[in-house]
Amino acid sequence: MSLKNLFKQTAIYGIATVVPRMFSFILTPLHTTPGVMGDAKFGQVSIIFSYLVFFNVVLSYGMETAFFRFYNTEDKRKVTSTATISLFWSSVLFLCAGLLCRKYIGLGLDVDPEYITYIVWVLALDALVIVPFARLRAEGRPVFYAMVKIGNVAFNLLLNLFFLLWLPRLAAAYPGSFIATLYAEDFQVGYVLLASVLASLATFIVFLPHYLRLSWHFNSGLWKTMMRYSVPVMWAGIAFAINETFDRPLLDFMGVPKSEIGAYSACYKLALFMTLFTTAFRLGIEPFFFSHAGNENAAQTYATITRYFVIFGAAILVGVVVFADLLKVLIIRDRSMWEAMKVVPLIITANFFLGIYTNLSVWYKLSDKTKMGAYISLAGAAVTLVFNMALIPVWGYMGSTIATISAYGTMMVISYMAGAKYYPIPYDVKSIGGYLGLSIALSMLYFYFFRENYLVGLAVLAIFGFFIYRNEKDALRRIISRK
Repeated sequence: MSLKNLFKQTAIYGIATVVPRMFSFILTPLHTTPGVMGDAKFGQVSIIFSYLVFFNVVLSYGMETAFFRFYNTEDKRKVTSTATISLFWSSVLFLCAGLLCRKYIGLGLDVDPEYITYIVWVLALDALVIVPFARLRAEGRPVFYAMVKIGNVAFNLLLNLFFLLWLPRLAAAYPGSFIATLYAEDFQVGYVLLASVLASLATFIVFLPHYLRLSWHFNSGLWKTMMRYSVPVMWAGIAFAINETFDRPLLDFMGVPKSEIGAYSACYKLALFMTLFTTAFRLGIEPFFFSHAGNENAAQTYATITRYFVIFGAAILVGVVVFADLLKVLIIRDRSMWEAMKVVPLIITANFFLGIYTNLSVWYKLSDKTKMGAYISLAGAAVTLVFNMALIPVWGYMGSTIATISAYGTMMVISYMAGAKYYPIPYDVKSIGGYLGLSIALSMLYFYFFRENYLVGLAVLAIFGFFIYRNEKDALRRIISRK
């Protein structure tokens, strides 16, 4: 795959990521509208979805990354069938065990057992489509991938609108009708989860042909090899889930009111733009890294890609922070939740660090040292847990914010240092450090000292834009001259 095709596929994967997340611009305003859910229920939903992220990692147990690792080096049919069968039976066993033990799980997590039923179904259905989605990426079919992803979230959005807005009105307008029997008062959290179940089921139905055409031949030797590769990836994923979302359950466990957790989670959504960029980039770059591993100039190519990732990411950081207070009006409808806006620059920076770490992590994936990835992520998880436990009692959700940026910063630095030893890549450290340092400094200076002064904000954008032009003008001239 050439760099041109890489950026083309990344653009399509970006659409598959951006469009669904844009729908969340509608979901978050819906969920944060006074009278629909409220900050406490939104906080409860945030806690539940944190558990979903965590157990999604456990149920996939690194098989997606193992699939990519062996798809181009082993028999493709054997890799596909073995990975699919493994995930199929583990998902079925989890579904049965989860439904049988839902009351005990609910007591342990302090979650309604009915909600546990929905959670178990979502987790099982999502695990069953891991290989079909990965296969689309491996085969270079980003358009169909994007269609299914967008369809899933669009359907979820419509179901949320139906359950939270239209169903209550229809039930009130027609109290004796069948539609009124579908409505349950004060069941907003359940409706959000039910919408997720139905959307996941629809996606699984789309991928039924994958299962119907499967050879169902399980290669135990290949499976053992894949598992040896995937298990460290799973531990890294668990650590990542702790870093990404486990602060919400910890905040709840340590007595922070759900209303404050809801405000924190709502303002956290403003990191969406950085998350969109880093996710889309990862989806496009991961197959590229593996397919180009044997090229003579692979290391230089990886260095160039990382440098441009930092340039674009730094521009997004500065732009979102400058306009954060305009964006909050669109995304967070409950003004009482705006009290948590002070976390925004730190959370966006933390997600930027995570994106850089993802690019730097190519060394342990290509050198089959996935255990190192697990160790790095576990180090980040340790920072997350220790900082949260120490700082939440003092600063509440602001302590969780500091824990997040500290964890991702630690992972980024460790990965760079370890990569320099085991898989040297000639990164332009001076240039990358300049973009990273200036973007963070300008963002923090503006938000905490000149917030909502848009003349200063435009000056900040102009300074950073000029910095990019001064350093990249030769590359820009080459691009323009080619046209």
